[in-house]
Amino acid sequence: MLKSLMAAFLLAGLTFAAPAQAVVTPKPKPTIVLVHGAFADSSGWNDVAGRLIAKGYPVIAFSNPLRGPVADGEYLRLFLSTIEGPVVLVGHSYGGAVISNAGTGNPNVKSLVYVAAYALDEGESVSDANHLAGGETEVTNHLKVKPFPGAQGGDQDAYIDPAHFHRLFAQDLPRGVTAVMAATQRPGALGALVTASGPAAWKTIPSYFVVAKQDNIIPTVAERAMAKRAKGVIVEINSSHVPMMSHPDTVTSLIVKAAAR
Repeated sequence: MLKSLMAAFLLAGLTFAAPAQAVVTPKPKPTIVLVHGAFADSSGWNDVAGRLIAKGYPVIAFSNPLRGPVADGEYLRLFLSTIEGPVVLVGHSYGGAVISNAGTGNPNVKSLVYVAAYALDEGESVSDANHLAGGETEVTNHLKVKPFPGAQGGDQDAYIDPAHFHRLFAQDLPRGVTAVMAATQRPGALGALVTASGPAAWKTIPSYFVVAKQDNIIPTVAERAMAKRAKGVIVEINSSHVPMMSHPDTVTSLIVKAAAR
């Protein structure tokens, strides 16, 4: 019977069309914006950036001015206005304070990732945050300062004394590597350490945290307190202040998880 019907359709010049199949368009991957902190530059993200690019993510390593959380946050906010589509902001150290300011009110920012970083509350400074949960840091005892043009109120640029850089900043990296990092570090304005932060993006945007349990820059107890305050997803690892360099796979995995949200 079926063959007879098909023959009749063919004689009449008619053909059967296969059922249309739905075309599934994959969602575009969010752009990952990596923000470095003080005493560092964008090269600290190289290992993580390479892994993310290999997974198909658009990646931008933002050059942080290191002048103050509100001012730097506004600079990043303007930068983000040029990016189409969803964004994941990732901040290391002081870079966390910057993404907290820049992400507020931006509907394209789908998640925040703090890598051994400051997730400041509104009105809080980096100096204040170091003392959360009874934390103490000795990095301020080992800074070298230099003048910079246009500094307000006697502000100066601060560098970590190279003699203490390995122990404080990245004790789990080879000394040959940290010697270069110390020599090429970008200074942060001293004023940035005591400037109050603006509205906190982590209050409205899902947040993820890498807490470094061997951090000698930001006290681990303070990192943990900020992460819990933000009700973030927390991953704790035995790392120095630079988990993106000493544990790039772990950091990349958390960023991918934040991007998939």
